[in-house]
Amino acid sequence: RERERESILLLGPPCLNIEKFLSELQYNVVQVEHKLDENLLRTHKFVFCISYGYRFILSEEFLSKINFRIINLHISYLPYNRGADPNFWSFIDDTPKGVTIHEMDAGIDTGNILSQELVQFDEKSDTLTSSYNKLKNAIESLFIRNFIDIKNNNISATPQKGKGSFHLSSEKELCKHLIQNKQWDTPIRELIYYNKANPKLH
Repeated sequence: RERERESILLLGPPCLNIEKFLSELQYNVVQVEHKLDENLLRTHKFVFCISYGYRFILSEEFLSKINFRIINLHISYLPYNRGADPNFWSFIDDTPKGVTIHEMDAGIDTGNILSQELVQFDEKSDTLTSSYNKLKNAIESLFIRNFIDIKNNNISATPQKGKGSFHLSSEKELCKHLIQNKQWDTPIRELIYYNKANPKLH
């Protein structure tokens, strides 16, 4: 008889690449965007959880009740650009740009790092949209390449080093004039030039 599929919880918007990959490995994927409640945990026997673009913070109390591993996929090179709008702030703050898979803890993007890589952009042609898509492709590829080793605890987690940086969603309001005309089609070179011209104004 075919074994019962183990369930993996995907917190955040639908992600076809990840869901297809996990389904091909014979996992049952339960994707949730709303605030998580304990009833869901009781109705499924989850063996793993992936947070990717999830909008809610899981409390330390809640995390302590979970007996399966939770990782977060973050489109920044941690410890830089924790929190909101990491792609945007990487150009405003001129910080390393990349993606990170880390363990989930009660902080915001503060957990131990499992895997990360730098991502390069073309200053002449990339926009906020195209750079975001490159980061999205990079983090999903990084996850797919490393999932089995992470799941089997073959990768040692390492603490984040250095102070890094953190931003709230509200902080982007202070810089909204930079993208108000072209929005997410704003070329990244415009943000880079702003950083060079105003190094102490943000």
